[in-house]
Amino acid sequence: MPLPALFSRFGHEPAFKRDRPKVAVVGGGFGGMAAAKALAAEGCHVTIIDKNPYTTFQPLLYQVATGGLNPGDVTYRLRSFTAKLGAHARFRRASVTAIDTDARLVHVDNGEPIPYDYVVLAQGVGANFFGIPGAAERSDTIYTRASSLRARDVIFSHLEALDTDKTRSFDVIIVGGGPTGVETAGTLAEMKSVGIPAIFPDVSIDRVHVTLVEMGPHLLAPFDAGLRHYTRKQLQKRGVDVRTETAIKEIREDSVLLGDGQTLPADMVIWAAGVGAHKKAVGWGFETGRGGRIVTDKNLRVHGQDRIFAVGDGAIIDENPLPQLAQPAIQEGELVASQVVHLERGEALQEFSYVDKGTMATIGRNAAVVELANGPKFTGFPAWLVWVMIHIYSLLGGRNRIQAMVNLGSRYLTFNREAGAIVGDVLTEDGEPESQKPESERPAASSKADD
Repeated sequence: MPLPALFSRFGHEPAFKRDRPKVAVVGGGFGGMAAAKALAAEGCHVTIIDKNPYTTFQPLLYQVATGGLNPGDVTYRLRSFTAKLGAHARFRRASVTAIDTDARLVHVDNGEPIPYDYVVLAQGVGANFFGIPGAAERSDTIYTRASSLRARDVIFSHLEALDTDKTRSFDVIIVGGGPTGVETAGTLAEMKSVGIPAIFPDVSIDRVHVTLVEMGPHLLAPFDAGLRHYTRKQLQKRGVDVRTETAIKEIREDSVLLGDGQTLPADMVIWAAGVGAHKKAVGWGFETGRGGRIVTDKNLRVHGQDRIFAVGDGAIIDENPLPQLAQPAIQEGELVASQVVHLERGEALQEFSYVDKGTMATIGRNAAVVELANGPKFTGFPAWLVWVMIHIYSLLGGRNRIQAMVNLGSRYLTFNREAGAIVGDVLTEDGEPESQKPESERPAASSKADD
């Protein structure tokens, strides 16, 4: 049943049944989808614009990178999403090149310009390397489906090489002590301590080193002090070398230079230290603030614009900066639909008020931290179970939920045998999958021992 009909069935009448406003939603992430869903329920013509034909559930991308889930488990076709919104919703696979506010046109690199009455900017963000030399060129990220699969291949290649080259070690450094960094470090540590003995019985776990580097004094800085302490202890228990108050000065070919002058060997660097604006978004001509985020007022309207709103990680409210998390993006997207209704009716706009529902992060098997807003804080297996249930429920599509539940459940039940059963492509020296090269052109994977 289309969503507008579903809303009407429960007593919500669409605000527009004729003279429907045309709303272009730039970006198919949490904020963009929430806005599109609410706008469609009000009867607007909605067009979602995204360079990818799918949306990605980013909180579980680290599971893709470490072999726990397949990319199809955490992605969902945006065309399928808009089809469920009703007859007045569309999807355009394209990148926005410019926004003509005078002609009210969104210019894209694929197809004709898209006319609008209102625009919702929900373009999200990408990795922010803070100008650190070598970081952009020599780091792997897990912010997108493609980068997560690339990281998966790199991890797989190094693990496979350990079995054939007895002189090798695998030193992986995760930069950033937020949820993504903590979750990745914990999973890799368990892959080392549990998976390697089961899958690579001839490889000593002493040849694999996992280091988590955080510039600030704490891991999971926004969390309660007791939860931060628990997180650090759990990571150290799993064999992670945790280094807080440690800055990265440079990322080199096979090492990382720290701010204190110390050098750590590094076969792989996973960058989870922060996010920044997309370059194209910076070029759209709107006022930007910290991290290149588009600045809005307390009503979510972009400064200097009366028909353009911005939500999610790529936006910042000038009087009330919010954490770059899914919940603020979703709540902002939902409010935009009400704002469009108010503007069309000549009514005053609402101020955005964020309702904090709490935060959570997983550390590894049976270990997580949950901090509910104005409520309990808990750790261990109960927290881990809550984390699993909420994340599976939050996935789009019944197939994705079932597949993720099966994959995560299988990994949990066979943990002692398959915690490290990651499958990927072996990469050559130039970073290409070895399987795609002719036999005569397949060089051995690079190693520190070859230097």
